[in-house]
Amino acid sequence: MARDDNRGGGGRGGRDRRNKREDEGPELIEKLVFINRVAKVVKGGRRFGFAALVVVGDGKGRVGQGHGKAKEVPEAIRKATEAAKKSMVRIPLKEGRTLHHDVEGRFGAGKVVFRTAPPGTGIIAGGPSRAVMEALGVADVVAKSNGTSNPYNLVRATIDALQRTQSPRQVAQRRGVKVADVLQTADQGEEAMAEA
Repeated sequence: MARDDNRGGGGRGGRDRRNKREDEGPELIEKLVFINRVAKVVKGGRRFGFAALVVVGDGKGRVGQGHGKAKEVPEAIRKATEAAKKSMVRIPLKEGRTLHHDVEGRFGAGKVVFRTAPPGTGIIAGGPSRAVMEALGVADVVAKSNGTSNPYNLVRATIDALQRTQSPRQVAQRRGVKVADVLQTADQGEEAMAEA
């Protein structure tokens, strides 16, 4: 009996400490992207519930998405938010305001293209992609969505695109060269494209 109490108490204590640490960390931005009323057909008729899609970010390069279902809207949103916090990923940002390079992402029939933008451009993106960019902390980006308009697939396609981005430091580390060499190569490529 005593052994079970200790085991249960130890597990709960660890969980409480972790939650406290998360609360002390940076304030998270929560964006509700989509709520859908769903029905389950049972013997006596239909039972209605709600499905929520939520995007969570810290505004400094971390973002995650989550999906939750429940009988009531607030509970569905809470479940989705918890799932989003667990799925957060770190994305490298250029100057903390835009992407390092143009990138394309896909998920199912959802296709999105993101282009870097100069300061002052703002977030030129629609619906689900905009929510992800705002939560991530991107200030300047141009986006185009092709294919489906399903918010679930668009959010996942956006996060797929973001995970494909690489900072010059990551590229230099992979190639075994200096960061300056990578940046110099990128500048030469832009000049060649401008001349053509």
